[in-house]
Amino acid sequence: MARPFITYLFFLSSFIFITPSNAASYNVVSYGAKSGGRIDSTSAFLKAWAAACRSTTAATMYVPKGSFLVKAAVFKGPCKKNIMIRIDGTIVAPDYRSMGNSGYWILFIQVHRVSIFGGTLDAKGAAYWACRRSGKSCPVGARSITFNWASDIVVSGLTSINSQLSHLVINSCKNVAVRNVKIVAPDQSPNTDGIHVQGSTGVTITGSSIGTGDDCISIGPGTRNLWMEHIKCGPGHGISIGSLGKDKNEDGVQNVTVANSVFIGSDNGVRIKSWARASNSFVTNVVFRNLIMSKVQYPIIVDQDYCPNNQGCPNQSSGVKVSQVTYKNIKGTSRTQAAMVFNCSSSNPCRGIRLQDINLTYMNKAATSTCNYVKGTRSGVVVPKSCV
Repeated sequence: MARPFITYLFFLSSFIFITPSNAASYNVVSYGAKSGGRIDSTSAFLKAWAAACRSTTAATMYVPKGSFLVKAAVFKGPCKKNIMIRIDGTIVAPDYRSMGNSGYWILFIQVHRVSIFGGTLDAKGAAYWACRRSGKSCPVGARSITFNWASDIVVSGLTSINSQLSHLVINSCKNVAVRNVKIVAPDQSPNTDGIHVQGSTGVTITGSSIGTGDDCISIGPGTRNLWMEHIKCGPGHGISIGSLGKDKNEDGVQNVTVANSVFIGSDNGVRIKSWARASNSFVTNVVFRNLIMSKVQYPIIVDQDYCPNNQGCPNQSSGVKVSQVTYKNIKGTSRTQAAMVFNCSSSNPCRGIRLQDINLTYMNKAATSTCNYVKGTRSGVVVPKSCV
C-alpha cells in the first residue's frame, strides 16, 4: 500500500507549480470582474481563463480580495502551459434557480497541470436545501467544483461552504493532490458530500477538515491508488467506499488507504457500502490505520444490504466482492453499542478481513461486534471482542 504515497511524493516534488517570476498574470478584475457579490462576473472569469490558457508561458489567473458573483461556468482545456489559479477572495454562487440543471457550478474539463491555491467558494446552498425539503419542483442541484478528465492537479488551501450537492468532485482524473482544504455544511444538509472521487487514479487528500451532511469523502467505482491522511471528519457520514454495485457491470475500487485521521461525531467512521443486487464490482487492498473515533455512531461498518425503500434489489444479495481489508490501530468511542459491524454478502462473503489492535468502547462499557458472512483474522488486542 506504499505505492500511492510514493506517487504522491514524486508528484509534488516534480509538479508543485513553482511559478517563474516572469509568469504571465491575468487578474479577473482587469477583465471586468466586479467585487461586492452582486454583479455577474462570470464573463470576466472566463476571459481571464481563456487568456491564461492561451499563454505560451506559465500563467497565473488571479482573483483578488473581495466577493465575486460567478454563475455556472466551464473552464476548458487543454491549455498550452501550467496555470496557477490564486484566489485571495470569495467566489459566490447565484440563486439556485439560475444554475439550471447542468449539475455543476464550477467545472474544469480536460485541464492538465493546473493548481488552485487559497480562496473560498460560497455556494449558498441553504435556499436549495429548503426547496428540496418543501417538496416543490427544484433543479437537480449543483456540485461546487468538479474536475472531469483532468491530470496533474493541485487544490490547496481552498474553503468550500454550503454546496448545494457535493463540494469537490474528482471524476476520471489522474494525479490529483488535495491538501489543507476546509469543507463546511450543516449536518442535516442533504447529499453534501465533502469530496467525491470516482474513476480516478493517484489521488491524495491530506491535512483537510470536512464537516457536512453526507460523506466526508465518498469513493466511487473505478477508484485506484487513493491515499487519505490527516483528515478531520465530522459531522457527516464518515469516509465511505460506495455505494457500489448499483449497476451489474461496474468497475471496482482498489488500493485505498485512510491513515492518521480523526472522526468526531460522525454517523460512520470507515464504511464500505454496496447495493444488495447482482454486480461484478469489487473492493480490494484497503487499509484503515491509526484512526481515532470520538462518539461515532458506527466506527467500523461494512454494509452490503443497501437497498433504499426496498426497491430494485430482488435477491437481497450483493455481487460486490470485498477482500483484503485491514483495520489497524483504531481507538475511541462509539455512539452505539455496535462498534464493529460486518454485514457482508451471503453470496460473496467478505474475505481477508484483518483486525489488529482495535479498542472501541461504548459509554465506558463494552461495545459489541456483529458478523455476517465474513472471513478473516485478528491479532493484538481487539476490543470489542471480535467475531471475525
